Order: sequence, then C-alpha cells, then structure tokens
Amino acid sequence: MSESGSSSNVKQGMQKQKQNPFEFSHDKILDDVYRTHFHCLEKCDTASLHSAASDVINLSMEISEKVIAKSEKLSDQFREDTTITFQQLAAKLKRIAYLMICTPRGEHPVHCTTMLILEQLKHYSWDAKVLIVQAAFALEYGKFLYLLPLIAPCQQFESSFADLHGLLMVPQNKKNLTHFNGVVKKVMEVVECITVWKKLISAGHDIRDVPTLAESLQEIPIVVYWTIFTFITCTGEIDDFTRNKDQSHDLWTQLENKLESILGKFKNLLERCSNEIERIEDFTRRKNIVSRGRDIVKVLKALIISEDNRDLRQNVYYIDHSEKQVKLEEFKKKYVLLFISGLENIKEEIQLLNSINEKLKEKPREVEGYRSEDFKILWIPIVDEWNEERKKKLESNLRETKFGWYVVKYLNFETSLKLIREELRYEGKHVFPLINPQGKVENIDTKQILSRWGIDGFPFRTSDQNQLSQQWEWFWAEMTKFNPAIQNWIEEEDCYLFIYGGTDIKWIQDFTTATEALKKEVEKMSLETNITIESYQLGKKDTKVVIPRFWIAIDSLLTSRKQVKGGERGKDFTTNEIKKMLFLKQDPKGWAILSRGKNVSLLGHGEAMCRTVKEFDTWREKLRGVSFDVAFKEHYKGIMQKDGSKKCEENVICYGFPTDIVERIPCPKKDCRRPMEVTSVNYKCCRQHQQ
Repeated sequence: MSESGSSSNVKQGMQKQKQNPFEFSHDKILDDVYRTHFHCLEKCDTASLHSAASDVINLSMEISEKVIAKSEKLSDQFREDTTITFQQLAAKLKRIAYLMICTPRGEHPVHCTTMLILEQLKHYSWDAKVLIVQAAFALEYGKFLYLLPLIAPCQQFESSFADLHGLLMVPQNKKNLTHFNGVVKKVMEVVECITVWKKLISAGHDIRDVPTLAESLQEIPIVVYWTIFTFITCTGEIDDFTRNKDQSHDLWTQLENKLESILGKFKNLLERCSNEIERIEDFTRRKNIVSRGRDIVKVLKALIISEDNRDLRQNVYYIDHSEKQVKLEEFKKKYVLLFISGLENIKEEIQLLNSINEKLKEKPREVEGYRSEDFKILWIPIVDEWNEERKKKLESNLRETKFGWYVVKYLNFETSLKLIREELRYEGKHVFPLINPQGKVENIDTKQILSRWGIDGFPFRTSDQNQLSQQWEWFWAEMTKFNPAIQNWIEEEDCYLFIYGGTDIKWIQDFTTATEALKKEVEKMSLETNITIESYQLGKKDTKVVIPRFWIAIDSLLTSRKQVKGGERGKDFTTNEIKKMLFLKQDPKGWAILSRGKNVSLLGHGEAMCRTVKEFDTWREKLRGVSFDVAFKEHYKGIMQKDGSKKCEENVICYGFPTDIVERIPCPKKDCRRPMEVTSVNYKCCRQHQQ
C-alpha cells in the first residue's frame, strides 16, 4: 500500500464516528494490529538505533528536569557527540516524525496515526517497529538537548534563536513538563522490556520448553500498539511546551495507567520466561553432569540438590534405629544402588532391599574388584505433591521398617524430577539404577537381577544379569528333554520348582508328600505371597532309562567344558555347578534342586532339603521380609550347619582327559611301572575315619 493511499484511508477513518482506543477491547486491538504485521523482510540495526534514541531521550529528560529545578549549570555530558548515522532509515524516520507531529490532538486521531505507522512498518519485526518510532520521537524531543541550554544567559544570537523556537515559554510550563516526563519514563521502561523480550525470543529456545514465550507472542502486539500510541501522543504534545497552554492532565493519567497495566503484565511474562529459561539451562547443566559422569557425589548433587539450597545435606537421611541427616560426601567412592519409587505398593521392594542390604553387611564379599562394603542403598521416593498425608505415610514407613540405608525426604525440585525421569527412566514404576563411584550408570535397572538372584547377583551389573541368565541354560536344556512342561514353569518369575531324585525310595516318598503339603500351604497364602510351587521327580515314570541318561549327559557336558576351558578348574561357574551336581548324586538319601524361574537357587542334599520343606511352619514368617527361595536357603543352611560336622562326603567324578589329573601314579608292579590309566577319582574326607 502506498503512503498516499494509506493517508487517504486514515482521513476516511477520521471522518467516521470517532472511537476512543482506551475503550477498545484487548481482542480488537490484537486483531487490528495483527492485520498490519507481515513477514519480517526489512532489517535494521535495532541495537544501535535503540542506543542512540535512548541516549537522546534520556539526556533530553535530564535537561528538562534541570529546567524544572531552575538549574543554570548543565553537565558536560550533554555536550558529547552522538554521531551514529542511519542513512537507510533517515528518510523514514523524518516521514514518521512528520506524521506524529501533524497528528491532531485526541485519542482517535492518534489511534489512526498509530495504525498508519504500523502499516508502513509492516515488514519490520515487533521490536524494530517500536524502536523506529522511538527514534522518530527522539528527533523532536531531542531539540531539548541542544536548544534548552540556550535559554540560559548567553550570547544575543543564541537567545534570539531560542526565542524563535518558543523555548522561553518552557520554564513557565513546569507542571506540564513534569507530567510529560513521567509518561516518557514509563514508555521507555516498556521499550526496555521489549528489547529484553527480543533477546529471549531470539535465543532459540523451543516454545514447548518455554511455554510463556508463546503467551508473550500473543501479548507483544498490544504492547507495541500502546507504546507507539504513547510516542505519537507525546510528540504531538511537545509543541504545547512552547506555548502558554495547559495540557490535559487526564490524558497523562490515562496513558500512565494504561502503560502501568501493560508493563506489569509484560514484566510478569518476562520474569516467567526468564525463570523457565533458567530452569532449562540448569537442567542442561545437570544433565551433562549426570550423562558424562565424573564423580558420584557430583552426580547425586545434580540429581537431588536444589540450586537455591547451599546445604548439601538437603533432606538426605541415614535410616536405622534412628534418623541421621548426612552429607552427600558420605557416598564418595561408593557404588550407589538407587531405589526410585512412589509410596504405594512398595512393600515387596523394601523387603527385597532389606534382604540385599543385610547380605551386603553380613559377610564381606568381593567379585572382580567389587567389594560389598562399597555398596550403599539410597531411596528416592517421588510423589506429585508432598502434602501432610504423604509426609505422614513416608514417616510411618520409616518408623516401621528399620532400613539401614539412606533416603531422600520430600524431593519436590522440578528439575530433579525431570532429570530422574529422563536420565534414569523413571515413569512411575519402581526402578533400581546402579551408579558407580565415577558417576556412571552401570545398570539402568537392577530390579530383575535383584528379584531373581538376590545377593547371588552381586555386583548387580548388566553383564552379571546376562551371565546369570545363561549360566543354567545347559541344565534346562537337559531337563526339558525329559519333561517339556518344565519350560512353562521356568518362564514364570514367581514359580518355584523342586526337581529331585535319588535311590532311597522312602526318601523319595517323604519328599513327594512334603512338597505336596507345601503346595497346599502356599496356595492358602496366595493372596499374600503371589507365588506358586511346582515339583518334578526325575525318572518317576522310567527310572532305568531317564536317570542314567540324565547323569551321562551331565558327565559328558563336564568333559566337553573341560576340553573347551583347557582344564582351568574353579574359574568357570558352569563347570563348578556341574561338579556340585555330580557331588549331590552320591548322597545316599537323595538330592533336590530349588529354582525360581530359570534361576537355580539351591542344590541341596536330600535329608536337609526334606526337613526344610517339612518345617515350613517354622520359617514361613520370614516370607514377610524376603522371597521364598531366600527364606528356604536360610533355613536349609541352618540345618546343614547343625548336622554337617557329623558327616563328610564321598564323591566320585569321572574325567576324560589326562590334564584333569593332578599327579600320575605308576603301576605298582615292578616289571611294569607304566603310568596307570585313570577312569575315575574317588574323593573321601579322611576325617570320617577318625570319628
């Protein structure tokens, strides 16, 4: 649209029924202003423009205030040069300044000029529109910078020049000048806010992360409209200072109130934007610390310590028989097993961790450099809001359960919660990440390895889980050949399976009867325990075929593994477990194996296993704190410790390779003396000959 056409439209608009923009609705102004805004094709140096215009306006206000105060001496700073040039904008600034000067007094004409200027600046960004109008206003208001000093006693020429501009009347309009300066200061505050907004919107943040930026985009047209409206009004009023004419005090009051309202709302938006951006930057910094991992203490600080809280003991407690607030440095050079959960349905998880914690402290153990005393458990309970009810529930849990581990109380730091959800994959379901002393996540969720293998899964790495999952594959591969139903049983995590056999018929009958009774007792407890018991007697239907085939397969497996491993005895888990099974074979009563799913929990001797099953009533209460297999093993070991000193074992292992023999023995016949061929080795404890 040409400028002449635009002027014609303005005249037509002014001929219509005059409307007061102070009475316009928010939506009407928003709609009208948006119609004038197109893509930002025009570019200008907004920073330099803002600097130059602000300097002119601010210095002019200082001069006018000195006139009001009857100060005759002006600061030297008003004599400084401001030589910034804007060749491309010069003509536009003059045209806009002319429009502003020629606008008749009154709200409606000022509104029309505002819309006309917005139309002329339609290809400029929101901040550029305001800064160009600010500069145009500075062209007129800047006359005070150079002309007001001339009214002081000076040369005749300068005094006459000031008189021609009507400036001698300015000191007589101090009241109007005071109101005028108040509005100019207020609108300059708005301009500053717009420049701050521009920096925020140009920083490249995703609106989804900074939602208030989207809200500010809806508000900025209104702010721009009233800023330009105010500059046009002020430009038109400058001329009245040169005449002894009273200005409307109501107009200044209206403008100040409108600007105050806009400024308050816009500042609030900017503050919220800044806070959201600070949270993003803080989150990014913390995320880098957690993802890179340098030190466990730094990682924990990034996870749970608020930026505002300088006390590193923030709600971290050691829970035992009492509560003790601790510093995060207590975790230095430690492996930290995190338990991240809500407050509901965590009884089993707490029992599991209590069991693990007791086992870690009970007996020092070391696996590939991992020492049990270097492991600590830290619980981070997470809820939507820590109201009084939830605080009481947490405190109740802490009183009832003497953990012997650490807890973070009342974590409500939004950045921490977001970081835990993203980096540690917490989505409302309990997770058990393991973090090493360097702050690296070694296992993102140890829940499976803890629940399936318990302390046997130490040190709970992902590699340990993979190894444990595979180490009994050889056994199940053999067992499913004899009974395919076993495959279904071991796929269920909470299914406990007894596999047993032996040559003592009475023991077989007793153990079968005991396991059937145990099944019924567990079924009664199903609502509490959610576990099932299954059993399988090896060779029940075809003893003469199945049992020999099974033990031949196990013996052959041992031979093949020794060939692969080169005779490195004691270093391979599977080889050791095969040997244990061959040892059990020699038990005169019988043998039994207990598994939880695919995890073989216990290889047990017949008599002790049968007693443990029969004595279920004496250890069933332990199921409130630990899993079935853990409670079973503890009772079984107690029986073995009481009875184990009275009886030693005699075990026979067949070897298929000469490297398996520690020492060659020559034939005792004198005329032979050749090395004897060894087909089996009989191990018998010498102590039983002394009893």
